[in-house]
Amino acid sequence: MEIKDIEKLAELAKIELTDKEKESLLKDLDSILNYVKQITEVDLPAQAGVPEYKNRNVWREDLPRQGRGEPASRIFSRDLIIKQFPDSQDGFVKVKKIL
Repeated sequence: MEIKDIEKLAELAKIELTDKEKESLLKDLDSILNYVKQITEVDLPAQAGVPEYKNRNVWREDLPRQGRGEPASRIFSRDLIIKQFPDSQDGFVKVKKIL
């Protein structure tokens, strides 16, 4: 990294820097970039007992929960929701008009 890189970053960030600030930022950014380089070079072992850890999907499928002995398909059924509203018409819930 060079002073011209710092000047370009300052221009993109729309900030004005003195020569002393540019030199200071150059030193700081060099040390940060060197640290990041060290981190990327570290070879991490696979998680204990899970050799394919890096390639494993950790997200579960989002499914409705079953509750109170009812099948999952009935928990959020349209009819059940409509029955819970005080007023409905033609399969739709009726709500107050808001302006």
